Amino acid sequence: MGMKPVETGERYDRLAARWRDETPSEYGLAALVRAIQWTPHRGWALDVGCGSAGRFLEKLRAEGFQTEGLDVSARMVALARERSPLTEFVVADISEWEPARSYALITAWDSTFHLPLASQRPVMEKLVAALAPGGVLLFTCGGGAEGEITGSFWGEDFAYSTLGVETFVDILRAGGCFCRHVEYDQFPENHVAIIAQKAEPSQSCSEQGLI
Repeated sequence: MGMKPVETGERYDRLAARWRDETPSEYGLAALVRAIQWTPHRGWALDVGCGSAGRFLEKLRAEGFQTEGLDVSARMVALARERSPLTEFVVADISEWEPARSYALITAWDSTFHLPLASQRPVMEKLVAALAPGGVLLFTCGGGAEGEITGSFWGEDFAYSTLGVETFVDILRAGGCFCRHVEYDQFPENHVAIIAQKAEPSQSCSEQGLI
């Protein structure tokens, strides 16, 4: 089971225009607003799996971030660039991409859950390592047991995988992050939104909100 990221990108290429035109404009924005509220610095923000709709990038720029969008779908990026010309874009497989900078905020909304199971841990560790001190990570994952499934969306087949919420939380902690928010936001569906923040070395536990 599983699907190579390049195959996922080819499927999203075929859906790019529809994704731009039909994705609800408010989808995921409540979680993004919550993540921004936790973010103390307005530096670079990276949107992993930015898609073509541009709703996250638009909000991030309005909040004072410099923005970078990454997607494995070249067609998605081409359409997103039309809507957000001041954003830097990269067409890449996140499992092969390497960050050239650190980020105040990283979002991966409904994107990394398409990765093969074996890629989940190294990609999550990579994103955590790319956070600046105090930086915030928002991502979605499957809330069920570790494993892989397939499903169809707008006539295209996709693969999904998850390590399970507890394992993701363990990875975040090992990388120097702590959880600010965990929510089964589409309950009873196993769709989970997680917000984590990298500790700033100069802060005490009370200043970080841990006690």
